[in-house]
Amino acid sequence: MTVMGGAGARKWWALAGLSLGVLAVGLDATVLSVALPTLAVSLHASATDLQWFVSAYTLALAVALLPGGLLGDRFGRKKVMIGALSLFGLGSLACAYSPNAGAFIAARTVLGLAAGAMVPLVLSVVAVMFTDEERPRAVGAWAAANFLALPIGPILGGWLLSNYWWGWVFLMNLPVVAIGLVAVTVLVPESRATSRPGLDPVGIVASSAGLAVLIYGFIAAGQYGWSSPTAIFAIVAGVAVLAAFVWWELRLTSRPGGQPLVDLSLFRSARFSWGTILQAFGIFAMFGLLFAAPQFFQAVLGVNAMGSGLRLLPLMAGLALGATMTAASGTAFIAAWTAVSGIGFGLALATAASAALVDLPKENAGVGSAVMQAVQKAGAPLSAAVLGSVIASGYHSQLPVAGLPAATVNAVRSSVFAGIAVARQLGSPALLVSVRSAFVHGIAAMLWVSAALAVAAVILALLFLPWRATEAAAPASVGPLPDRRESAHERAA
Repeated sequence: MTVMGGAGARKWWALAGLSLGVLAVGLDATVLSVALPTLAVSLHASATDLQWFVSAYTLALAVALLPGGLLGDRFGRKKVMIGALSLFGLGSLACAYSPNAGAFIAARTVLGLAAGAMVPLVLSVVAVMFTDEERPRAVGAWAAANFLALPIGPILGGWLLSNYWWGWVFLMNLPVVAIGLVAVTVLVPESRATSRPGLDPVGIVASSAGLAVLIYGFIAAGQYGWSSPTAIFAIVAGVAVLAAFVWWELRLTSRPGGQPLVDLSLFRSARFSWGTILQAFGIFAMFGLLFAAPQFFQAVLGVNAMGSGLRLLPLMAGLALGATMTAASGTAFIAAWTAVSGIGFGLALATAASAALVDLPKENAGVGSAVMQAVQKAGAPLSAAVLGSVIASGYHSQLPVAGLPAATVNAVRSSVFAGIAVARQLGSPALLVSVRSAFVHGIAAMLWVSAALAVAAVILALLFLPWRATEAAAPASVGPLPDRRESAHERAA
C-alpha cells in the first residue's frame, strides 16, 4: 500500500475533513425525511414519487459503493474523493432547483452516485492512515459523524422548511462540501492498492440493474397491488438478475487472475457475513420509520416541518409498541416508542459494524469496506420500496372512496397529502378523518412488518454471529485473512 503525506496530528485533522464529507452524506439522507411532506405539495408528487425520492438516492448510493471502492483502490482514493465531493455539490444544486418530481428524482440519483463513491473511501483511508492502536478511535470519529446527521438533519431541515424556501435544505450541503474539499485536498494523503484491481463492468451493470428492477417491483406492488403482474414480474426479474450477478462473481472469484466486483471470499468469515447482514436488517427497519414518521406528524398531527423534526429526536436517542398508535395518540406516547426504537437501532448498528470490521483485510480496504456497506446500504432503498408499499396498501385498503366524485378518487388514493387536500376542498370533515385513519392503519402495518424483521434479526444474531473475539482479532494482530476466516468458521461451528 503506498501512502504519501504527513503524520501525527495532521492525520487527525485529515479525519476531520473526511468526517465532513460523511456528515454531508448523512444529512442528505435524514433531512429528506422531514422534507417529504413539503416536496409532495411543492412538486405535486404522488406517494410513488415520494418512494422514489428516497429510493433514487439510496439505490444509487448502494450501487456506487462497490465501483467507488474499486476506483479508489485503482486510481487513488484522494483523487476519487475530490471528484465525488464535487459531484455531490453539483447534485445538491440540481435538487434545490428541480422544477418537477422527475427532475428531482434524477438529481437525487446523481447525488446518490456521488455519496456512494465517498462512503467506502472514508473507511479505506482511515484503514491505511491509522495504526491498529489508533484505528478504533478513528472509526469512532467516523461513526460519530454518521450519527450526528441523525439529530442534526431533521432539526436543521425542519427549521429551514418552516422558515425558508425548501431548496435551502439541499443548498446547505454546499458550504460543507467546500470545507471538505479544502480539507481533503490539503490534508489527506494519497493512497491506492499496490496491485491495481479490475473494474468488472458486467458485475457493475448486473448489480445495479438487479437492485433497480427489484425496487421498482416493490414500489409497483404498493401502486398496483401485490398481485399485480407488473409487480410480480419485476420482483422475479430483479431476483433473477441478482442471482446471475452472484453466479458471475463466483465464477470470477474461482478463475485464476479473476477480479470480481465483490470479493465473495470475504463472506467466509462468519463475523463479516453476519455483522454485515444484521446492519442491513437494522437500516431496513430504521429507514422505514424515517420514511413514515414525518408524514404521520405532518399529515395526521398537523404539525409543521420544524415540529416534525423535533418529534424525531427521541428516535435518535418498540416498533411493536408503535404499531398500537392511532390518529389520537399523544406526543408523550409517540416519544416513548420512538425513543425505545432509537436506542435499539444505535446499539444494534454499532455492534454489528464492529463485528464486521474485525475481519476486514487492510490490503483491499476500499473494496472490503465497500462490500460491507453495499450490503448494508441496500437495506435503505429496499426499505423505502417494501415498507412504503406496505403503507400504501394499508392506506388504500381503508379508504372510503365510495360516493366520492370520480375526478377525486385517484387524487385521494395517490397520497395522504392529496387526500387531505381533497377533503378540505370538499369541506368534508368525515373524509379528512377517514384519510388520516387510513394512513395510520398503513403505518401500523409497516411497523408490524419491521418488528417481525427485528425479531428475525435477533434470532439470526443468536444463532450465527460468533460470540467471542479471537486472538486474530486482537488490536495488535493483522494476521492473514484466511486464518481469521478459519477461526470464524470454527466459532460458528
